[in-house]
Amino acid sequence: MSKKSGSKRTKVESQDAEVDPRRLVGISAERVTNISSTDFPGHYPDEDNSWSHKKFKKNLKVEVKRLSQRSIEFDLVGVDASIANAFRRIMIAEVPTVCIEEVYVFDNTGVIVDEVLSHRIGLVPLNVDPSIMSMKESGEAQATDQNTIVFKLELECSWHPSMQQPSKDKGKAPAHAASQSSATPSTQNIPDNMRYVNYELLSGHLVWKPVGEQETVFGPNEASNPQKPGPINPNIVLAKLRPGQGVKMELYAVKGVGKDHAKFSPVATATYRLLPHIKIKKPIPRESVEKFKTCFAPGVIKVDSRTNEVSVDKVAVRKDWVSREVLRHPEFEGVVELGRVRDHFLFNVESESAYAPERLLPEAIKVMREKLASIKRAAEMLAVPSASELIEVEKPQGADVSMQDA
Repeated sequence: MSKKSGSKRTKVESQDAEVDPRRLVGISAERVTNISSTDFPGHYPDEDNSWSHKKFKKNLKVEVKRLSQRSIEFDLVGVDASIANAFRRIMIAEVPTVCIEEVYVFDNTGVIVDEVLSHRIGLVPLNVDPSIMSMKESGEAQATDQNTIVFKLELECSWHPSMQQPSKDKGKAPAHAASQSSATPSTQNIPDNMRYVNYELLSGHLVWKPVGEQETVFGPNEASNPQKPGPINPNIVLAKLRPGQGVKMELYAVKGVGKDHAKFSPVATATYRLLPHIKIKKPIPRESVEKFKTCFAPGVIKVDSRTNEVSVDKVAVRKDWVSREVLRHPEFEGVVELGRVRDHFLFNVESESAYAPERLLPEAIKVMREKLASIKRAAEMLAVPSASELIEVEKPQGADVSMQDA
């Protein structure tokens, strides 16, 4: 009885059969092709590709794929890379936040010097909504209850009561814990929280000092502001202290943007990448299926256990990084076509500010609208003739002409 030497059946398809080839960026073993968009007038004969608001509105889509307390993944479809990158850069550098800008040190007997400690404090994210604060016009502008929030930081380390013994000298170690060399093995193994009190200076030690009407505006309420101003994470370690060491400071927080200082950036990361596009063009031999499957991210290639069909998972394809590993193997030459969808952006944004993750894109759009309005006003002013131009027009014809001998 003869046995047919067939190959495993392959479902020849991409993850989205309706993707317009004009939207695809080609990825080959050595180069990337079709990088620039072609949807502009004059590129294709007898086609009107002029910009249309109706067409743009139809193609534009924003879809949230994952949302957590501090991060969001969403798809932005139907815009040019310049627009997507503008949103990314605005989220990083131009969406305003509130951070500590000025530090007044009254006492610091810890091992971290004033400048370093002040820098660490300035990087602590605060939970203050920037929309209810105004921005100072300059660094020398007068501080008011509308543009400045004041915090107090005061802490002193001491020995734990269980380690305390009568002593006239403040901060002096008990006799059995005076030095590391004289300490017994049992006392050496005592954890810091049983040995000292206030041995860590934490971001949670920042205490808000309301001034003016801030008690009403920034104070906790059930609607807009459930918490009083303070750090988002109260467990950030700013410094280590030991008995006899302490810190006393007054801190001023203001509104700013990331392009002035990175501490004002509302995001930890804001990245995007293009949606991968994988098209299987030829059947894959039975003995090469597992090798073919490992050339992509886990879950991207599906093998039907009943029909033995090989296909691309439409959902998991977004996990692939298009590493071109499959193009390294001669047996897969001409089998698969790799690409990315030029106008389909996969955004990943992590918020480290008072903004909820889902609020960052609308805030970036708001900043972009303000920029466009500013450009529009400037363009309108250029269209209006100046006073000197009006005078020039009103001069009699030939008034500026002077006759000279040749």
